[in-house]
Amino acid sequence: MKYDFSDSLYKKVTNAVLLIRKAYRHATWRGKRLEVAISGGKDSDVLIQLCKIGDVWGEEGLRPLHRCTTIDPPGTLKHVSDQGVEILRPRKNFAQCVASNGLPSMFVRHCCDELKEFGVEDYVIVGVRKCESVKRSKRYNEPTACVTHKRGGTVEQYYPLLDWTDEDIEEFIHVTGIKVHPLYYDENGKFHVERRLGCMCCPLIYRKKRIEQFKKYPRMLRFYVRYGQKYLNEHPDVNKNIYFRDVYEEIVADLFYKDLESFQRAGLKQNEAKEYLEKYFNINLDV
Repeated sequence: MKYDFSDSLYKKVTNAVLLIRKAYRHATWRGKRLEVAISGGKDSDVLIQLCKIGDVWGEEGLRPLHRCTTIDPPGTLKHVSDQGVEILRPRKNFAQCVASNGLPSMFVRHCCDELKEFGVEDYVIVGVRKCESVKRSKRYNEPTACVTHKRGGTVEQYYPLLDWTDEDIEEFIHVTGIKVHPLYYDENGKFHVERRLGCMCCPLIYRKKRIEQFKKYPRMLRFYVRYGQKYLNEHPDVNKNIYFRDVYEEIVADLFYKDLESFQRAGLKQNEAKEYLEKYFNINLDV
């Protein structure tokens, strides 16, 4: 099927398809399978369509794979499953990760190591785009790279969408007519390319957005309280027990204060953090 892309997008589609075919040949020539990393987001949906355009989708040597984090947004597992994507369950769920390692933060992302960032196949297509963040624009300079995961193993990754902009993604979705995750559409059915799909309440997103997600997904706040406190109780020697009297204070400091020093200056009284969270999020946290 031919699509009426703009000239600039047509070139990017052509280059992306060529890279996907190249990656597929590299993997299959070596008796390996080529993994397509499917998050369930709009970029991975575009990858699926590019694989179809490149006539490799459905081939035995291709392995579309979604790493279930157990805190994927609602509808994600159905969305990827409906497209024939294999779902890989983690050896630990998010609650177990928190109970063992504490609450994640922008600087301590043990959940990513356990739930997402580990190798399966030796060759992988990933929907990374440089325009998504300054950090990514600096980190990713070439359309392919060898990556070593913290849990061990080195994989060769390919980035067909590396130079694609939001406008490119939006045009591709509009022209091809593919349906992406329902969370990208508003109540009127309008598609919003600026929306991001990731783990619920991820500490890497902007603080304002993260607070909005805790309001939207209150069970995540209960998860944080239950298993974050479990970690503090079972690890009495960690520094967090020096700075915080309980998990409620840790969460308040993380969400509403720019740093530990400003939180300490606030001088919250016993149980004040819990009361603040319950009032702010309109939730009962006696879990």
